[in-house]
Amino acid sequence: MTTFNRRQTLALMGAAAASGLAAPAIASGKKPVVGAMSLASHSGSFLAVERGYFKDAGLDVELKFFEAAQPMAVAIASGDVDFGVTAISGGLLSLAQKGAVKVIGGALSEEKGIDGQKILASDVAFQAGLTAPEGLDGKRFGMTTAGSSFHYMGAKVAAASGGTPQFVPLQKVGAVIGALKSGQIDAWSIVPHIAKPLAASGEVHIIGDVADYIPDYQVTTVFTSSKNASDERALVESFLKGFGMGVADYNATMVDKQNGEEAINEMVALIHKYVYTDRPLDKAAPSIIAGSMRLNKDAAINVASIADQLAWMQGEGLVDADITLETFLDTSYVETIGA
Repeated sequence: MTTFNRRQTLALMGAAAASGLAAPAIASGKKPVVGAMSLASHSGSFLAVERGYFKDAGLDVELKFFEAAQPMAVAIASGDVDFGVTAISGGLLSLAQKGAVKVIGGALSEEKGIDGQKILASDVAFQAGLTAPEGLDGKRFGMTTAGSSFHYMGAKVAAASGGTPQFVPLQKVGAVIGALKSGQIDAWSIVPHIAKPLAASGEVHIIGDVADYIPDYQVTTVFTSSKNASDERALVESFLKGFGMGVADYNATMVDKQNGEEAINEMVALIHKYVYTDRPLDKAAPSIIAGSMRLNKDAAINVASIADQLAWMQGEGLVDADITLETFLDTSYVETIGA
């Protein structure tokens, strides 16, 4: 395995785990750093911080924010970040091939009956006839980088009707939004809490649902460095424990709505600290609520979906053909689905 420059040495928590008591995970006192994006789909991490679930698991966590998946994967490989929640990307798979990172669980998933990611058209393209995903052939489809989840979704959705878009790399989600609203690109796909407000503005139109074209899609995954996955099992298990509690809280309150309206309002206020921070709470709340999607219980991962993503990237020549699931996926930590 390639050796990468790490932060400080991580200490095992075996004694604390055995007794069920919380204890610092890092002997030096430094905090594990968790990569995140300012999206409601990262609420498992946000709630684990805000409601003390990471602390209950023995961790004092720091969040570090990114605007795209690939830079987060690079940060994991370099040791600047310890854990991340993001989509499978070509960059992540290439780093895994070098022995730098491992996927250890699943996060956001498309689920039948749950309002999921939307396929969008700019108003210019919509008025010119792009009113359904079947019209994506030859259209300019926005993405952050080649091999990103946006690239995968656009290609799979268009291919369902025999089409191939022109992909436009714009690096950051904010840049994609700006290009879509101004008509510089024709189409994009994104989570509902971003898609619906864009559509409400009249500058963008919803023309379909990703779930209709990519059923049971494992949208995002949980990953860490290969060193953590192989050598720091107690740390990884503690992270997944805290993250899993945040996910369970989110699903019960926001997706299954088991805890009542007051609990929803309280949770939305916590999520708002990280999502739509440029808006007052009363303006942000409807989007956060409308965008609630299922997060995988206990970080279980849909291996069949991950395998499809790998096969697509290899078919497109975005990653080496000799990369296998075992190259980047460690299934020893969580339950697998669809394997």
